[in-house]
Amino acid sequence: MAIGIKTPGVHHVALRSSDVERSRTFYIETLGFPLVHDTPNLFLFMAGGTAFGVRGPDAATEPGDVFSPFRVGLDHIALACESEDELERTAAALSEAGIENTGVKMDETLGKRYVAFKDPDRIAWEYFMV
Repeated sequence: MAIGIKTPGVHHVALRSSDVERSRTFYIETLGFPLVHDTPNLFLFMAGGTAFGVRGPDAATEPGDVFSPFRVGLDHIALACESEDELERTAAALSEAGIENTGVKMDETLGKRYVAFKDPDRIAWEYFMV
């Protein structure tokens, strides 16, 4: 029998960074997410109603390690976008900021448009039309 967990959604997502200062600059200053908690090796920002925590490297973090969507675990994070104009604006702003991205593409499986980009540790993000 299924457990049947009842939840209104995601409470938070925790990410590991190889350089917490570089990540703080990327998420807060470049992307403009609001900072809600800040300590030397951890900061939290809000993306809509979801908190994201970013921690610096741990003693067990291998030097030079970068994110790979092909390992077991996280493939990517997709934020919802409600406006085609906002999707286009964001894709252009990512390019203007020098952030590697796909430009606006069509997801043929879901029939929705999106832009994909990567953070400094190459963690994959999408901004996806709802």
